[in-house]
Amino acid sequence: MTEQRAAERPSNWNAPNIITGVRILATPFFIWMLLADGGQHDGLRWAAAAFFVLAIATDAWDGHIARSRGLITDLGKLLDPIADKFLTGAALVGLSILGELPWWVTILVLIREIGITIHRLMIASDVVVAAAWMGKLKTVAQSVAITLALLPLSDVLGSAAPIAIWANIITMTIAVVLTVASGIDYVLAFVRAQRGGGARA
Repeated sequence: MTEQRAAERPSNWNAPNIITGVRILATPFFIWMLLADGGQHDGLRWAAAAFFVLAIATDAWDGHIARSRGLITDLGKLLDPIADKFLTGAALVGLSILGELPWWVTILVLIREIGITIHRLMIASDVVVAAAWMGKLKTVAQSVAITLALLPLSDVLGSAAPIAIWANIITMTIAVVLTVASGIDYVLAFVRAQRGGGARA
């Protein structure tokens, strides 16, 4: 019976895991495109923004493939959040290096994301903390805010550039607020799971 179950387990070398791995390996290239020429709003800057959007899209895509085709693996559960945080963190750090995003924003988001990701991995076999709607909304808000920050829209809009600037400020503020709020919500959910017998046998 044990051998049969092992045989039924999907291979770690499946499409979703490979896509996730490529996303991790390609992130340094994204950083290079973003920081090249001091972040000037040229072709590489547009390429960096396009890469970020494509990476976010493939994240949703490989997750859908894994769930719909029964290809969820322990390796995939480990790599997927690492890939997400690696890409998001790289974008925020890059924007801060370029002076386009305050360092306190980057540090605050990274502390929340890395801390909770590590905690999830540590308790994965003991306590089940269900994914909350706020966390999902946070992910969407971060994706939108970082995309707008990466795109050199001020050059395209010309005299209407202040619109792009305020759009960046508003979306990033929303993303930061949701990041902090969802972090607090996660901690409270974890405490409730422990008190409510959420620990696995």
